Amino acid sequence: MNAVKDISIEAYDYPLPDERIAKYPLPERDASKLLVLKDNEISESQFKYVGDFLPKDALLVFNETKVIRARLQFHKATGSRIEVFCLEPEKDYQMAFSACSPVRWKCLIGNAKRWKEGLLSMELSVGGKPVVLSAERIAQNDQYAEIEFSWKPDNLSFASVLEAAGEIPLPPYLHRDAEPDDRERYQTVFARYDGSVAAPTAGLHFTQPLIAALREKGFSFDEVTLHVGAGTFKPVSTDTIGEHAMHSETIIVRKSLIQNLIAQIGKPIIPVGTTSTRTLESLYWIGLMLKEQGSDLRPLHVEQWFPYEDHEPLSVAEALHLVLDYLNRHGLTCLEASTALMIAPSYKMRVITGLITNFHQPKSTLLLLVSALIGERWKDCYRFALDHGFRFLSYGDSCLFLP
Repeated sequence: MNAVKDISIEAYDYPLPDERIAKYPLPERDASKLLVLKDNEISESQFKYVGDFLPKDALLVFNETKVIRARLQFHKATGSRIEVFCLEPEKDYQMAFSACSPVRWKCLIGNAKRWKEGLLSMELSVGGKPVVLSAERIAQNDQYAEIEFSWKPDNLSFASVLEAAGEIPLPPYLHRDAEPDDRERYQTVFARYDGSVAAPTAGLHFTQPLIAALREKGFSFDEVTLHVGAGTFKPVSTDTIGEHAMHSETIIVRKSLIQNLIAQIGKPIIPVGTTSTRTLESLYWIGLMLKEQGSDLRPLHVEQWFPYEDHEPLSVAEALHLVLDYLNRHGLTCLEASTALMIAPSYKMRVITGLITNFHQPKSTLLLLVSALIGERWKDCYRFALDHGFRFLSYGDSCLFLP
């Protein structure tokens, strides 16, 4: 394990001029450029032609998470603006969004020095009716504040209140406020479940007509849910990756996906995005944990460095069957767990065989994941993209990596 922890993050730096970061999406989602690494050759195409490069019988796995309007702007009577950024609920996601007043969330506070105590309030309209939303800081630690939100009338769901009160949380590197178009363009066309503070951006290139065309070509689709946390934007600021604390995120997987993955063994499994990758790979490690620690294990959580410890060999089929047996034993139709899985060079992919993704920030855990999949070829791919006018990061162009 020491070898992976000693990896220097400086080796995963590259020059990214600000003008190469896509500040806005293209008018058409699937008009983005596509960099393809296949048979160890790099080529350029357009995303609408991704089906020409996908391997036969591939299963594509989307992340169905939906970006919430996580930024809330309150104003004190003194005029000071206080931003409350919702990270995740204190309890179950689904309950948190359907709940009536009050609810508690883990939040980041902007301009916190101006808000020592007391209630923050704002007036808004939900369904044409006036609503007053209030926020009170209950507790504070090094990572986040615990905020209790309450509102009048109190019979509305928090989802409806947040939809009316909040702003889409664009990545900080875009250096701009969210605009009305971002409400639609910073969501994938298959987003279903509220919970993310960042989009699974590889999915932004898909349109419903493209998905239909890929189905006609014989490709199949399935879905996972990983609620993307703010930690996805956190660069590795330590000298070695062993000192970097990976953020934990909630994953939700239907039993039917586990069954599909088992049936797909031996055929290509292509996640759309690094979040889908981390979810699928985490399933293997959850299966291994169930073997080592017993089928009554609760809660199910994949620790950051667990895959790099010594374990008895276990096939992908065995691991997935253990997860399926766990669901059947407990009468569950969905697996809900959390993962802090760090995928870095030396990691061996167990479940996935390729990846559709965007271009990632220098010195990021996402770039480490790409390197784990394609090795040092990531440098050639990124150099090619910089030399050929590709657009970078969330609203930028795409890659298909088939090692």
